[in-house]
Amino acid sequence: MTITQKILAAHSGKKKVHPGQFIEANVDLVLGNDITAPVAIKEFKKLGADRVFDKNKIALVPDHFTPNKDIKSAENCKLLREFAASQEITHYFEVGQMGIEHCLIPEKGLAAPGELIIGADSHTCTYGALGAFSTGIGSTDMACAMATGKIWLKVPSAIKFVLTGKPGTFVGGKDVILYIIGKIGVDGALYQSMEFAGDGLTHLGIDDRFTIANMAIEAGGKNGIFPVDDVALEYLNERVNRDYTVYTADEDAEYIETIHIDLSELRPMISFPHLPDNTKTIDEVGEVTIDQVVIGSCTNGRITDLRIAAEIMKGKKVHPRLRVIFFPGTQEICLQAVREGLVETLLEAGCVFSTPTCGPCLGGHMGVLAKGERALATINRNFVGRMGHPESEVYLCGPAVAAASALTGKITNPETL
Repeated sequence: MTITQKILAAHSGKKKVHPGQFIEANVDLVLGNDITAPVAIKEFKKLGADRVFDKNKIALVPDHFTPNKDIKSAENCKLLREFAASQEITHYFEVGQMGIEHCLIPEKGLAAPGELIIGADSHTCTYGALGAFSTGIGSTDMACAMATGKIWLKVPSAIKFVLTGKPGTFVGGKDVILYIIGKIGVDGALYQSMEFAGDGLTHLGIDDRFTIANMAIEAGGKNGIFPVDDVALEYLNERVNRDYTVYTADEDAEYIETIHIDLSELRPMISFPHLPDNTKTIDEVGEVTIDQVVIGSCTNGRITDLRIAAEIMKGKKVHPRLRVIFFPGTQEICLQAVREGLVETLLEAGCVFSTPTCGPCLGGHMGVLAKGERALATINRNFVGRMGHPESEVYLCGPAVAAASALTGKITNPETL
């Protein structure tokens, strides 16, 4: 079995599972946000459920339209707040202690190897970076899981990605996953487990892995998952104080495909509108002027991303025609960025500093685009109208390209600065 299949077998009380098999599995964590959880709470009540199955295994994070952007978002957050209080939910994180959910959950030690985590948000697959099976679900599934502690799943088959070599200076996890999505397409891993392996992993830090696992869904994947090595264990140390199980894939595990990638050959990648698989290398971009740069989100809002941006922009100024927004993934990341002087560097360069929020990523709150505008962003999706007007455009990239482009007003190779 693959790592994913072993986790699913363990959580369904079976010795072995096979691709295509339907199972009922016990969950270790159920996650919801201020868009999806209100629907789940209403469905939870319709079920006639009185109490959640385990108040310690539910996490509610109002992060999409917070701090509240309007009355509707305020009402949604109030609903979460009241439900969390009435159910005595342990893991409720609001403004002041919150963060973007997929940055916050690992940071708080709520994701660990071998666990089964479901969330009413498609990018819940992020926690595969720590060797967990994590995947997105709908709000009705969330309601049932909150009531029963169980989820019905179809066991996915798997694609193995063998990474070798060392990436170049300005190539990171975002470039790796954009390259993969460009190679296999947005449905290239449809309902597959994307399992990463190879000695190239030693050159990918935990933040790179979070980014790669986060965007498995952009290739249609059911989940993305990494083996647990010293990089993962170092991150888990002092964050997770409970027992967990590390699973490894069997030598004879079956994969529908094995794809080899030499990281040393990758270039910084750009995803052009309006799908993540519409990729070009930085050398193929040409002249693309932009109106806004966004650095942050659950994909690239971690401390290493801000360090990269600050290093490139230090002592320089944002192009006068541009708006540049950066937002850390959590309060802890924000505080660390302040202590390291990264916030000062980026503010002096002319950037705008935002509280942790999902808002800019989905064009819902701050940084909304007008008709005809272009944004270059370190987010994970560039669908039509993703960041605002349906006739605006979103280009995806990593933090190095974003920072370099913020200085020039057009998509720029950081190597040329």
